[in-house]
Amino acid sequence: MKSFRHLWLPLALALGSCGSAQKEVKVFLSEPFPQKLSAWHLYTETRKGLKPNNRVIPYSLRTPLFSDYASKYRFVWMREGTSAQYRDDGVFEFPVGTILSKSFAFPSGNSEKLIETRLLVRTRAGWAALPYIWNDSQTEATLQLVPDPVPVKWTDADGRHDFTYQIPNVNECRECHDNNKTLLPIGPKARNLGKELVALWTRVGYLKGAPNDFAEVAVWNKPETGSLDERALAYLDNNCAHCHQPGGTAGYTGVDFRYGHFQPGYCKHPNSAGNMRDLRFDIVPGNPDQSILVYRLASVAPKVMMPQIGRASVHAEGVTLIRQWVSSKSLSSCQ
Repeated sequence: MKSFRHLWLPLALALGSCGSAQKEVKVFLSEPFPQKLSAWHLYTETRKGLKPNNRVIPYSLRTPLFSDYASKYRFVWMREGTSAQYRDDGVFEFPVGTILSKSFAFPSGNSEKLIETRLLVRTRAGWAALPYIWNDSQTEATLQLVPDPVPVKWTDADGRHDFTYQIPNVNECRECHDNNKTLLPIGPKARNLGKELVALWTRVGYLKGAPNDFAEVAVWNKPETGSLDERALAYLDNNCAHCHQPGGTAGYTGVDFRYGHFQPGYCKHPNSAGNMRDLRFDIVPGNPDQSILVYRLASVAPKVMMPQIGRASVHAEGVTLIRQWVSSKSLSSCQ
């Protein structure tokens, strides 16, 4: 994923204070939701990149979920006079009317092509997940509750990327966003936004109660931000913990990948289904080739791969990181 943090922070500061001649953002708090993304007035331009409307603030995550090497563009908007409440360990408590937007794009010629924009909207009844699919001219995206797969092809220095991009339907969104049968956001946690963005959200009035100092997670692919252990745990937190935590869809496994609550499954027999190549343990310290965790991250086979939705390709660099982390652990053997 590309990082535009150095561009987004100055832009966000300007957006938080300036006026706009554009139509104001419109939020829909109950069904029926609009069929066209443009009805929300989130962006003032889409054909040459997403240009956010007034008070639509861009943000990024220090270590994000892998999604087939897509570029992701995240934005947040709240109604005037409302703010999220800071939480030390978990997603902030967002007010009714909040819109979280995440758009996915892939290389196309000398630019990028938007594929989808997912909205999470805090309605009166709770969070609603709405997938909007972009047209070829990049002028509009249409609400599709059960989107069709999209073929994606491009070539870069790492070779040719050719796969079918799977867009989760509304029900599949719950596989990742469901906790104790409640749909919730995943990414906007203090540790993953980092100190700069938390301070920014506070300055523009989008966040209350944040301390001046708190622990940030490491950036998974930047050794200068943390040790191998810290970077691996950050990666597992953001790629696995949305399911592997109490109340998550894989909470029954007893493996907890949340940062600060890590219960890894060293030498633990799995209790999930699927052909795991006769591997016996979730993680075998010092031996990634015998660890189910590594095997599943390196797979794209149905009922084997982890995460089970949201990707159609292997994150080679992420697998390398987790292999190195497992190799660094020591234990004589698993019996």
